[in-house]
Amino acid sequence: MTHMTNPRETVDHLIRAINSGDLDAAVALYETGGVMVVQPGSLARGTAELRAALAGFIALKPVLESRAENVVEAGDVALYQSRWKLRGTDPAGQPVDLAGESTDVLRRQEDGRWLIALDNPWGARLLG
Repeated sequence: MTHMTNPRETVDHLIRAINSGDLDAAVALYETGGVMVVQPGSLARGTAELRAALAGFIALKPVLESRAENVVEAGDVALYQSRWKLRGTDPAGQPVDLAGESTDVLRRQEDGRWLIALDNPWGARLLG
C-alpha cells in the first residue's frame, strides 16, 4: 500500500478504493477501532462492521467524488471536511444519487500513515 503522508492522501485513496471496488484497500484505510456513521442513527464500529458497511457502498458500483475539501491538523490528529457526491445502482437496478458533507477525524499512526478514526459522511445532518 502507498504510504499516506497526509490526511488528504488517505481520503483520496479511500475514494479510489470504493470506486474501483477494492474492499480490502478501503478497509485498510481505517483504524482497527474506527467508527463510521453509516447513516444517521447507525454506526459501524471496528474492522468487521466497517467491512460490511463499505461492502454496501461498493455494491452500488458507485462513482464517488469529493467536491471541496478542508483539512485542519493539530499534531497527530486531523479534521477533514468535504462535500461529496455518489452515483450508483442499487441491487434492484434503481439509480442511487447521494450527496453530503463529510466530517472525518484522521490520526497519524506510529509509522507515519494517516488512518481514519471517525468517518461521518453526513456532517451536521446528524444534528437533526
